[in-house]
Amino acid sequence: MARRKKNGTADDVIELVAMLPWWAGVGTALVSYVVLHALAAPAAVVAARPDQLAQMVTSSMWKALAYVGQFLVPLLCLIGALVSALRRHKRRTLVDGVVAGGAADILEGISWREFEMLVGEGFRLQGYQVLETGGKGADGGVDLRLRKNGEKFLVQCKQWKAFKVGVQVVRELYGVMAAEDAVGGMAVTSGRFTREAEAFAKGRNIQLIDGPALLGLIRCTQETKSAGTSQMPHGGNPARTKPLVGVPTCPVCAGAMIRRTAKRGANAGGEFWGCVSYPACKGTRS
Repeated sequence: MARRKKNGTADDVIELVAMLPWWAGVGTALVSYVVLHALAAPAAVVAARPDQLAQMVTSSMWKALAYVGQFLVPLLCLIGALVSALRRHKRRTLVDGVVAGGAADILEGISWREFEMLVGEGFRLQGYQVLETGGKGADGGVDLRLRKNGEKFLVQCKQWKAFKVGVQVVRELYGVMAAEDAVGGMAVTSGRFTREAEAFAKGRNIQLIDGPALLGLIRCTQETKSAGTSQMPHGGNPARTKPLVGVPTCPVCAGAMIRRTAKRGANAGGEFWGCVSYPACKGTRS
């Protein structure tokens, strides 16, 4: 997927602030203005000896930079906060569209960036802390880094509409998991995975999520939250969600469950109930 090239330091600052909640970006703007405004305050004029001229010139240059920065840096932070707020609104709109929609081809009408935002919001709804990295750098194209209960998970997003995601993508993800000591990984696609990719992921704590599974997970989690969600304090056991009426509770964590379809084994094609907190919880019911 093509990535938009950044223009320079200003874009980097905006993108960094945009990763924070919008209110954190506003707070950063206020703090940066106060600090830089204090640094830019003119010093008292005193007679200087010749050996102090170089020090005075250096001090004047720093104050000049601080004077410009007291306006520029807060402005960039406010732009980043605005971008964060717009992205948050976009995520909610995407989730609402998924919940209201009735077909998996809803994923074909969104861009790769919107697809990553949708996947990230799906994991946020499950109680994960999400950092959107956009697949930057030599990290196997990891797009999201998740944390939950002190554990790290890596997510790779592939919005491929015409081809199945092959085993090479899953191998790259597994390599980055080992390098970063992540406890699990998720490869998410709007399409499907090849049999080779599914075989490689089996037994390696890698979850493969295709288009229909992603839509079903987001719908179930959002509907569960709308009906009322209760979570344990951060750092305790995996989140326990209040189940919907008619939906069984997980035998392991007492949380909500989602209807799934077995893709392999003796029960391939059969339906069962799986915990909505999977892979953190692997409770099932027939």
